[in-house]
Amino acid sequence: MDLTHFDAKGDAHMVDVSQKPVTHRIAVAQGSILMNKKTLQLIQKGDAKKGDVLGVARIAGIQGAKKTSDLIPLCHPLFLTRVTLDWSWIERENEHGLRCQVQAETLGSTGVEMEALTGVQVALLTVYDMCKAVDRGMVMTHVSLLEKHGGRSGSYKAA
Repeated sequence: MDLTHFDAKGDAHMVDVSQKPVTHRIAVAQGSILMNKKTLQLIQKGDAKKGDVLGVARIAGIQGAKKTSDLIPLCHPLFLTRVTLDWSWIERENEHGLRCQVQAETLGSTGVEMEALTGVQVALLTVYDMCKAVDRGMVMTHVSLLEKHGGRSGSYKAA
């Protein structure tokens, strides 16, 4: 399979999607941010000095999904019809943090995988920014595409 963002000479270019059919496209991505237990407890209690960490990071993630084509040079600007962002707690004996899941949707001729992935990354970066004063050792990890639907390549679901 060829990389689609390079022409016959090997120069980078934006893929022509003008002949692709408009379909309902959905992508779901997730990622995690690991932190010390006390940082997670601050977030859970709403005691972070900068305010509602999860609320601010949710809005940042949605905004990040909307700005993907401004950040990733060869991404097409998309009209997103929906972006959702959900959080879940990671609370294990030696691991504490948050899992972020973003679902992006469009009616268009190209997929929304990059928008979902960007939304996750921006949300996780916002959590880091809001909590770095108490925990500079946070680690963002396992950012991946979980599934995508729509378009000629069909559906994909991570194993």
